[in-house]
Order: sequence, then C-alpha cells, then structure tokens
Amino acid sequence: MVDYLILVISIFLAVVGQLLMKQGMLQFGRFPITKLLVNIIPMFLNPWVFIGLMAFGIGSVFWLAVLSRLPLSLAYPMVSLAYVVVAFASIFLFGEQVSLIRWIGILVICAGVYLISRT
Repeated sequence: MVDYLILVISIFLAVVGQLLMKQGMLQFGRFPITKLLVNIIPMFLNPWVFIGLMAFGIGSVFWLAVLSRLPLSLAYPMVSLAYVVVAFASIFLFGEQVSLIRWIGILVICAGVYLISRT
C-alpha cells in the first residue's frame, strides 16, 4: 500500500509542477525557440516556473523510490494518469478547451491503466 502511495505522490508532484510551470510561462509569454538561451535564466527566475521545477524535481525523487519498489511495467503506465489530471486541471485553471477526441483518448488511458492495474 505504501508503494502505491509513493507512486501517487510522485504523480501528484509531477502534475503540480507542470501546472505551475504553465502558469509561469503564461506570465513569461511566448518566444521563438531560437531565443531559448537568452530567455532561460529569466524563465527560471519566474517564481511559478521555479517552484514548478522544484515540485517536479521532488516528484522525481519519489519516482526513484517507486522504481526501487514496483515493477516498471506496472509503475510507468500509471504515470499516464497525470495526463488525465492535467487535462481536467487545464480546463479549470487555464480555461483550455478539450475536444471530443481528447476525451476519448483520456478514456482509453483510464481503461489502459485499469487493465494494467488488474494484472
């Protein structure tokens, strides 16, 4: 049971990290990829991006604990639940639109995770 709790914490921190980084980049604004090196330090100095990276990094430490406890063939597909949570959070936090085809994809992910968890 503890193994799965660690997995959930890892996934949760990855989701939180992604959402925080998205918020930071919404504030930072769009830039051409050719300006990445020029913008990298200001991006990291954005508090949302910085905290998001920290959350993602801490989640990675929990992920290492997961890798030491669960089979990779079971644990890694569970990470796809982050896609589901991010889709819902993106609707509520950022007002993003999710198309029918994406909803179908989310259902397929959920079905796949369910099947994998049953084995």
